[in-house]
Amino acid sequence: MKFPTLRPWIAFTTALLGVAGYALTIPQAAAAEPIAIGVLAPKSQILGKSIFNSAELAAAEINASGGIDGRPIKLHEYDTQESATNAAQAFQRTVQEDHSVAAVGIFESEVGLALMPWASRLKTPLLVTATASPEIPGRTHAQPDRFKYTFSFWFNSEVQAQQICQIGHDTLIRNPQLAGFNRVAILSEDADWTKAVDKTYESCLPKAGFKVVNHTRFAPSTTDFTPIYSKIKSDHANVIMAGVAHVSVPPVVQWHQQQVPALFDGINASASSSDFWAATNGATDGLITTSAGLSGAAVTSRTAAFYNAYKKRFGIDQPAYGAYSTYEAMYALADALKRTHGAAKGDALVKALEGTHIEGVMGQIRFYGLDSPFAHELVADPDPAKGASVVAFQWQNGKQVIVWPSRLATGKIEVPSFVPAPKS
Repeated sequence: MKFPTLRPWIAFTTALLGVAGYALTIPQAAAAEPIAIGVLAPKSQILGKSIFNSAELAAAEINASGGIDGRPIKLHEYDTQESATNAAQAFQRTVQEDHSVAAVGIFESEVGLALMPWASRLKTPLLVTATASPEIPGRTHAQPDRFKYTFSFWFNSEVQAQQICQIGHDTLIRNPQLAGFNRVAILSEDADWTKAVDKTYESCLPKAGFKVVNHTRFAPSTTDFTPIYSKIKSDHANVIMAGVAHVSVPPVVQWHQQQVPALFDGINASASSSDFWAATNGATDGLITTSAGLSGAAVTSRTAAFYNAYKKRFGIDQPAYGAYSTYEAMYALADALKRTHGAAKGDALVKALEGTHIEGVMGQIRFYGLDSPFAHELVADPDPAKGASVVAFQWQNGKQVIVWPSRLATGKIEVPSFVPAPKS
């Protein structure tokens, strides 16, 4: 009996397996395609550098742990040079050419506001990480269908000012040795984000136990603060409550040079970075301000690892607040993408981000809903188990010493030698 040859069947089977094998490689190849994310910030600014650094660190960590379902994150960096026009062009390019699923960064509130319509037009999430204007979440609340693509990973200036009032009450007014430091001069740079700072200061400082005796808004182009400090002296203010970010170094240096007899307190965005000591040549000694955290402060179980990794990678002892918020943004974005297996874009990614509830380095990372005046902004809470929090510190002999909250404090406020004790 003659059996039929097996060669045709072998050839057919081989071809079939080859096709099947090729088919199996298609999803594997797709899975290996990077997920693009744009990073936008001014590279010449301390805060801008912190944004780029943390985005790089977070992407490296996420990729080392397997990426997003095996797909690595690829960053596309753009220097905005503090220009809304440059930022808008960069946002369009990273979405349309790089195919980024989202953009992270932005330091200037004016730039953030300018990008919100572009995020809507391109239906691409914009994760602003260092802006402070309450108009950003305010727009999202007022027109949720249009501006739902914007998420804020830092506290708006109204919240920040409220935090300063609470901290001032706890560290000065309630402190028997420092309670006499209660005559305040508000000193703010003339910028969009400080409008809410000034308004809130005027309201909450008296409630916290302070008397506002002087209020100055200075132009960002100001180089000589002598007239301003002369008026502060004549008004017998013994506490300067600042609202500065773009113009951080000159007022601090001249406060020290002119021996202004008042504590320098309040919001100073750049002073959170350890680079600020060198930038002011040590004139920041004695300054009190806030940040998202400090090296050694166990805000959450994740903070120590972040501090150590940031210092090891960039050689910086203490990153500016933008590093914390950008790190949170990258991990929140990664979490949202993982929950959708890397498939979400546009509205679906917005929905996934709205469901964020993870432990970050600042506390619990979650967002206010669209029905809140602070729509799509981080929930703020002094308790990091409930929301994102801050710490207050004072520069002392080149070190940042935590003075608030008491559970994390590493020291007490020291009065600079040129600031006299208040008269009883």
